[in-house]
Amino acid sequence: MTSPVSTVLLVEDDANDVFFLRRAFQKAGLPYPLQDVSDGEKATAYLSGEPPYADRQQFPLPRLVLLDLKLPLKSGFEVLEWVRSQPCLKSLPVVILTSSNVPEDIAKAQTLKADQYLVKPTSPTELVEIVKALAQTWLAPEPAK
Repeated sequence: MTSPVSTVLLVEDDANDVFFLRRAFQKAGLPYPLQDVSDGEKATAYLSGEPPYADRQQFPLPRLVLLDLKLPLKSGFEVLEWVRSQPCLKSLPVVILTSSNVPEDIAKAQTLKADQYLVKPTSPTELVEIVKALAQTWLAPEPAK
């Protein structure tokens, strides 16, 4: 029996960024399904399996969350804080992928236990390289025991 393919949850309100990230996953040849939500409240609803995300066949629990900071309704910081407060999600890798390189944002993300902090690149080629590295670090199959 093969294990299910790892899903990635992208929490991003900019449709262009969603498009370019999807394209980067395709160009990198990554097989991971990308689910996306456009605000912080949808992110917490998705992760907790609340409607309309209750069907785990259609909306599987992700193996990795890519989280923007500047989001409507709930900020990325609020989502990250919420994830880390949930016993069943505490160890879920959360990578901040944002346009902010403000030192205070980076420090706050580290304090809230983000697993990684990346600034969105301006070049599509760089984005492909970033998603390849993310897949290698966070989605590579775990060795059989």
